[in-house]
Amino acid sequence: MSREPVEILSAAELRRTLQRLATQIIENNRGVEDLVLLGIYTRGVPLAERLGRLIDGLENTSVPVGALDITLYRDDLRDIGVRPLSRSEIPCDVTERNVYLVDDVIYRGRTVRAALDALTDYGRPAAIRLAVLVDRGWRDLPIHPDLVGRQLPTARHEQVKVLLEEIDGRDGVLLY
Repeated sequence: MSREPVEILSAAELRRTLQRLATQIIENNRGVEDLVLLGIYTRGVPLAERLGRLIDGLENTSVPVGALDITLYRDDLRDIGVRPLSRSEIPCDVTERNVYLVDDVIYRGRTVRAALDALTDYGRPAAIRLAVLVDRGWRDLPIHPDLVGRQLPTARHEQVKVLLEEIDGRDGVLLY
């Protein structure tokens, strides 16, 4: 018997959560000077773009927003199989900049470890911070986000699915 997913965040709640994260990024960075947002493929990219637009609206200035492909840095390719490569799009030199990595869900921490490895190929940031929409716990590595939209304790067998208009045709967060 399959169970119906439970809605964790509606589209409106997701929108409000991103607004809060954008405000927290500005506050933590003490403005937008030297700020760069990099989304981790796949769903981190549209989240970073949305956060960038929200920050632009709040601060009346644009911040560089890019995309980071971590495929070649993953330590689980044997388990997940062949993945198509995406193109990292780094909008500026990240050296001595405050970089926020943006992702949809943090679970074991391995995606973030791969992102840190990939990012160092592009320069040495002054600081690297992590903003995630959902933290579901269960780390394998000592990696923790700086900003979290929603803390969601889960069982290991459960799955969190972030739905985004840009990819899925609607916004929301579901727990299976």
